[in-house]
Amino acid sequence: MASKGAAGGGDDVDAVLQAALQRLALLAAATDALSSSLDGAVALRRLCQVLLPQLADWCAADLLDEHGRAHRVVVAHWERLPTSHLEGPLPPIVETSSDPLARVLRGAGPLVVDPGVMASVEDGSALHAAQVALFSELGARSALIAPLRARRQMFGALTLARSGDAFALTENDLALVEDLAHRTALAVDNSRLYASVQSTAEHLQRSLLPALPEVAPLGIAARYVPARAAVEVGGDWYDCFPLPDGATALIIGDVTGHDLPAAVTMGQLRNMLRALVCDRLEPPGDILRRLDAISHTLYGGHTATCIYALLEPGPHHSWQLKWANAGHPPPLLVSYDGDTRYLTTGHSFLLGIEPDTPRPSSTHTLAPDSTLLLYTDGLIERPGEDLDRGLARLRQHAAALTREPLAVFCDELLAGLAHGGNDDIALLAVRLPPTT
Repeated sequence: MASKGAAGGGDDVDAVLQAALQRLALLAAATDALSSSLDGAVALRRLCQVLLPQLADWCAADLLDEHGRAHRVVVAHWERLPTSHLEGPLPPIVETSSDPLARVLRGAGPLVVDPGVMASVEDGSALHAAQVALFSELGARSALIAPLRARRQMFGALTLARSGDAFALTENDLALVEDLAHRTALAVDNSRLYASVQSTAEHLQRSLLPALPEVAPLGIAARYVPARAAVEVGGDWYDCFPLPDGATALIIGDVTGHDLPAAVTMGQLRNMLRALVCDRLEPPGDILRRLDAISHTLYGGHTATCIYALLEPGPHHSWQLKWANAGHPPPLLVSYDGDTRYLTTGHSFLLGIEPDTPRPSSTHTLAPDSTLLLYTDGLIERPGEDLDRGLARLRQHAAALTREPLAVFCDELLAGLAHGGNDDIALLAVRLPPTT
């Protein structure tokens, strides 16, 4: 890029200023591209769109994994030539190789590369052969290879190449390319840190969710999907366990917030509710009132929604559901024939508002072979959309899946409804046995 700006000579002040402004504009655009996504590969592709053809005719970005293996994650040409076949794992980096890319990945650079000279060197390494093939296929008369290095770590290399004789990449461009490479390395580092934190948060969240018990003859399935738009842990949870009197406890809840305190509060509420359910044979509304009072005393300041339900065998192959709802989206009941009904009774305000206020319970008879679905609001809420539309969408999907196996029922609900939201999703589904 400096070669273009230098055409008017060093004495031409206007040309020098214009070149400086072009460099600043390019750096600004590159920074915007790198910061536009926390996905490293996506950010690198957007960077290439900025650099081509203003700075180079084609570019390649190679990243090192945690084992020091090189992967070519992006190859882009300004004429949009097909380049995907050039991406993928690279041969090992040989310590004795004199190939420019190998040298840069070992810590040298940035380097000005003469592709003709590079091709004539007898190196013998597979990486060098891959580089010669790359330069030959895309064409290159001049090139720069800069290390992606930041915070004393080597992340990979950025290769820029020009195919024509005009405006060749030279040492005059090293400072600009080195600056770009440093910004790129910081973006790669941030994307890896984001991925690591997100993975840790999801692992923590899942570790707080229980393994489902075998409660014959009921079929029980649960799913949890973290919000991909955020790295914070959430407060969604589900629970299910049999009681000594033959009933099955079904619980789903959502603590307000997406941070570590929300996850901690979720774990505390889950354990307290388990203890209360096992210790006291009381209606679900009374259990939730006790939970609210204890939580307010020990961990005041948090709010949460929750459904606590008891499922018990009834006469003539029917089942009795007793439940209380503290501000949570209503349970959905789906018959074998596809009829759907939201259970809207037994509803009261969420936990953490009025801990001493009595809470109602409700009872409903469930038909054989029907499906009961408990879920958190991430399944139905969309930004800027009325909640009734999300509830209607859930009814339609659930009705169409009512005769599918329970695992398929849950997976297909998520496949059809999980996209478009920005919240965690937890769901707990129970399939009642048929009459025979």
